[in-house]
Amino acid sequence: MEIWRPGTRLGSNWIQFRPSGSRLELEIVWCDPAEIQTLPTPHHLPSPAQPRPMASRVVLRPRRPFVRLCSTAAASSSKQKSRPTPSLSPLGSVRSPAAAAAATTAPVIPDFSNHREAYRSKSSAELVRSLLVFRLCSYSVLVDRHKELINLSRLVLGKWLFEKVMRMTFYGQFVAGKDQDDIRPLIQHNRSFGVGSILDYSVEEDLTQEEAEKKEMESCESLAEKKVEGDIRREKKFRPHRRFGDRRENVISARTYFYADESKCDQYMETFLKCIAASAGSSDDGFSAIKLTALGRPQFLLQFSEVLVKWRGFFHQFAAEQGKEDLAAVDTKLDLERLQNSLAKLGIATVEEISHWFTGENIGLSGTVDLLDWNNLIDNRTKVAKLFVVPNLKTGEVEPLLLQFTEEEELQMKRMLQRMDVLAKEALQRKVRLMVDAEQTYFQPAISRLTLEMQRKFNTKKPVIFNTYQCYLKDAYDTVTVDVELSRRENWYFGAKLVRGAYMAQERKRAQEIGYEDPINETYEDTNAMYHRCLDYILEEIKVNKKANVMVASHNEKSVAYTLHRMHELGLHPSAKKVYFGQLLGMSDQISFPLGQAGYPVYKYVPYGPVEEVLPYLSRRAQENRGMVAGTQRERELLWNELKRRTLNGDLFKAAY
Repeated sequence: MEIWRPGTRLGSNWIQFRPSGSRLELEIVWCDPAEIQTLPTPHHLPSPAQPRPMASRVVLRPRRPFVRLCSTAAASSSKQKSRPTPSLSPLGSVRSPAAAAAATTAPVIPDFSNHREAYRSKSSAELVRSLLVFRLCSYSVLVDRHKELINLSRLVLGKWLFEKVMRMTFYGQFVAGKDQDDIRPLIQHNRSFGVGSILDYSVEEDLTQEEAEKKEMESCESLAEKKVEGDIRREKKFRPHRRFGDRRENVISARTYFYADESKCDQYMETFLKCIAASAGSSDDGFSAIKLTALGRPQFLLQFSEVLVKWRGFFHQFAAEQGKEDLAAVDTKLDLERLQNSLAKLGIATVEEISHWFTGENIGLSGTVDLLDWNNLIDNRTKVAKLFVVPNLKTGEVEPLLLQFTEEEELQMKRMLQRMDVLAKEALQRKVRLMVDAEQTYFQPAISRLTLEMQRKFNTKKPVIFNTYQCYLKDAYDTVTVDVELSRRENWYFGAKLVRGAYMAQERKRAQEIGYEDPINETYEDTNAMYHRCLDYILEEIKVNKKANVMVASHNEKSVAYTLHRMHELGLHPSAKKVYFGQLLGMSDQISFPLGQAGYPVYKYVPYGPVEEVLPYLSRRAQENRGMVAGTQRERELLWNELKRRTLNGDLFKAAY
């Protein structure tokens, strides 16, 4: 039997023994020999002449840009009198015991400028492909004419050769493969470097603008509205508008679904179920992404969003009446008696009838009513068509929020809720987390409310359902804080994905042309401030409430670094797996892989599907990279530096390690 001594070298690895009572633990530390001249042998280990106990446990450390020895509970026991083991700094120098102890608790802050560590997982051919793709995306003439170029290439090259070229370029860069079996090697490869996956079957209908507009108008207008002559009292924002019927316009970061019929929604549900199964089969900690506009008629989302916004606006009108209009939504509390009197004066009901609204479930027991109490007056189990009648404080008239749904429309709404329930149950059973994507602001209030209902039902024991918050919205902070407060009050696991947002240009243009308030922050700096404000609130919640979870879904290196430093300040260790990070496949690898190798939970958004059917997705990635000039320039610089390093060191043709 071969005896390994402390400091033994195996290839580019080092062997270390750790004392644990009468046992030794063997650690193989992955490191770069060029960075470390020698590894000192701890003085308290047995000398070579002494009998050496067998290693009872082998610890295989992942490839990381630092080297250290792990301490064990037995070695640090107060009963053990042996001298402390010196620890190694990132460059191999010996640190004090106090510094070594701090290193075992303080999280490692990765260096995003270290191209060698960022691209450890990539072969040189993959680096060349990335450089080529990012360079092509920088040419506006190619991106602007990409559809014509794709059609011409398909015609000239033929299907087989066209797909081959796409796999060597854009498809290979941004898409994992065609199906569940095809994507598994890449997912497992990334997993070996500490990077998980958020699976998304990225097949889309390739509709013309006219087809998209027609489908949108037909699916967003109810039969009852079509029969009404004159003003139907719908807010401009929540009416369907043919000018903006093609929801793909000016959107480069998100997939778009158009309603055809109920059978098509069932097909999308089956696709999402397969995606959940693929995620479960590929890893034990994956996510799967869904969009609610794929699961039902968008008319319901449009009208329900208007209900929720008007209902919330009703609350804020009373807050202004009571002199509390400047408070954050989560801090606003209305005096119950004054609220009841105001409602009675408007002719909604008598004071006695209104008092019954605020009984049970602790609503109003404190003598005040907050926004959560107010929202709970909307019972999601009641028929939506009969729910909402609110006063217009400007006209003094009581107005219905919804026109009567037809029986078929009621069934469509119920089927949508049933599909959501099926997906959530499948995710829970397969131990996959479900990420509900954000969409346009005229759909989003309903999407957020329905996602909250799923969280209340399925996040009782662990975070299964994650909601998405777009921080370019002016009301993002109010939405986040109210939802966090609801989870705290009802004691379920809060799950959030924070993004900046995907619909800014479209939303701003729609608000301006149709004539309603722009929901988007004024400047990019305002959006950054909103992002960090929402993030801070959730991180502080995680500090005091272990049931809160957040994914920082961003390619912005500054926001990721900000998150890491805030985690360090708050004592949030990555091993707790409460703070996740997310980037798109093929982008920002200099962020994702150093995070994964340093032990942070990080995930790539992994699209998959046949070449021909993911072309709309690839089109958006090309446009997005063209728009992210600063980010892609930095990534290209790091890729080029790594290629030069490999060339000079003779490593160009070595396999990725």
